[in-house]
Amino acid sequence: MDSSSTASKVPAVTLGFWIIKIAATTLGETAGDTVTMTMGLGYLTGTAIFLAVLVLLVVLQIATKQFHPLVYWATIVASTTLGTTAADFADRSLGIGYTGGSSLLLCCVLATLGLWYRSEGTVSVATVSTPKVEAFYWATITFSQTLGTALGDWMADTGGTGYLGGALLFGTALALVAALYFWTNVSRVTLFWAAFILTRPLGATVGDFLDKPVAQGGLALSRPLATLVIGVFMVAYILLIPQRAAEHPTSGSAS
Repeated sequence: MDSSSTASKVPAVTLGFWIIKIAATTLGETAGDTVTMTMGLGYLTGTAIFLAVLVLLVVLQIATKQFHPLVYWATIVASTTLGTTAADFADRSLGIGYTGGSSLLLCCVLATLGLWYRSEGTVSVATVSTPKVEAFYWATITFSQTLGTALGDWMADTGGTGYLGGALLFGTALALVAALYFWTNVSRVTLFWAAFILTRPLGATVGDFLDKPVAQGGLALSRPLATLVIGVFMVAYILLIPQRAAEHPTSGSAS
């Protein structure tokens, strides 16, 4: 880290970041379905539970003075799990369907990013170092996680790709974003948020592929067991692979 930068409270965007992010989104799908379907608590109750957990973790994340990997990734998992239950509640219980839910949530993501940009002049994650910017960051993440769930369900069901086909489609889209990153000058901030949103439907379709009944195109694996295995993988990866904070420029604007 040089003298013109300070540590951010979010992790540096590396290959390890994306590996954990995809695992977290898959975990969010299996954990959300475990509570709402396997345990039978329903979408509304599940949403209320995970909203309370997310709020507590966001408060803790903002209260910390520096980047703590376990706190950060626990908050990400809470946002993905809330995204699963909230999207299912909107799509199914409210009856607005996958198309309506996806459209509404896309508007929420764009509106949050717009407000963030208007306030700060950038939506770069490298600037996440103050409570105000953290609030924008976590609001954007929560809406994007919920949008990703709705997109994954829409593509797998309405789009007719099935869970495995949806996973392959979103995986291909992520590969395209990676190609744009390495071989073009497209805005890195734009590519980050595109990749961040796309990892969610990828995780959602992979999670559904693992635990949905065979008749619906899944493998019918135990939701609690899948959740436990993915959770153990995440914790082991976080503990064994060094995590470092992103660097926040102290002068000039992030791009």
